[in-house]
Amino acid sequence: MPAEWEFHEATWLTWPTNKITWPGKMLKEIEGIYVQMMHALLTGEKVHLLIPNQKTGKKIFNLLRSKKASTQNLVLHKVKTVDTWIRDYGPIFIKKVVGSQDSVVGKLELPNSDYRLPTTNLAFRKFTFNAWGGKYKDLVFDNRVVDRIDYLKKFDRTDIPMVLEGGSIDMNGQGTCLTTEQCLLNPNRNPTLSKLEIEKRLKKYLGVRQIIWLKEGIEGDDTDGHIDDISRFVAPNTILSVVENDIQDKNHAILEENLEILKSARGLNNKKFKIVEFPMPGRVEVGKGHSSSGRLPASYANFYIGNQAVLLPVYSHRNDKEAARILRGLFPGRKIVPIESTALVYGLGSIHCVTQQQPG
Repeated sequence: MPAEWEFHEATWLTWPTNKITWPGKMLKEIEGIYVQMMHALLTGEKVHLLIPNQKTGKKIFNLLRSKKASTQNLVLHKVKTVDTWIRDYGPIFIKKVVGSQDSVVGKLELPNSDYRLPTTNLAFRKFTFNAWGGKYKDLVFDNRVVDRIDYLKKFDRTDIPMVLEGGSIDMNGQGTCLTTEQCLLNPNRNPTLSKLEIEKRLKKYLGVRQIIWLKEGIEGDDTDGHIDDISRFVAPNTILSVVENDIQDKNHAILEENLEILKSARGLNNKKFKIVEFPMPGRVEVGKGHSSSGRLPASYANFYIGNQAVLLPVYSHRNDKEAARILRGLFPGRKIVPIESTALVYGLGSIHCVTQQQPG
């Protein structure tokens, strides 16, 4: 599985329509965030966008053109979905290595489709999505979204007998994977699989050679500790990890423990990783004009790395500028695009959660 900063053919998104996730006027705010994301991405890569109907597609083109955004690279797919979290239910793309099992063309097990030869060196893995441990019964419908995307039928596909969300893993493109025990070892995911069996599946299907296990995720995260809210690879040997300096904050001890694990970890070359500490946006509880029942899982680590831009969620906090400054130093060839995401994280996810990369 390539690293996120490697060249993309495209970014995948699902247009937001769920009024339970974003009630009232909030949904319009979310649409505005999507327009900002696409505006930044479309100059450097294709955007494959899942939409419910043609009327929505026309609306999106008008919104983008009103912002003078390029639409040449926008590809629309009419696909039924419940919610927008394509990072977790979408395809996880891998690159096939010549001489490996993946380079051998065999019969494709694709529902309701004819066999066809792959036209690319890419393949994708389809893991089971159970709506984060069965928390949201209505969202389990999105487990079969990939079956309804005709475009994906040209790729070699493997269905993996394991529950896994894309936001629970982060790769350096050279075989090292970051994840958390709280998520992957949670009995609400794969109760019959041991830690060793889970590791074997990651190694077999994603080309993982080494796994660094952190402990827990941040407070308010209903995904049971997704890694993309706490620690991210930004280069093969560099890990960006969030810290909370307020010792009274519940995240302080959690993130400190994870940081110590990373500081003592060694890569496949037996060298320690370079660790870059990243701030947190404090306690985010409410969106503009909206109420929340508790703390939201707001984190600057939930950024997305595009070909020409890095989309950074910000939360009208004093640390917003510092987070952007750090990313500029890490990605000097890309434009850092801060996007106010308080409304987005009201849905319990942020920018990385609603994106999925397709490598080039």
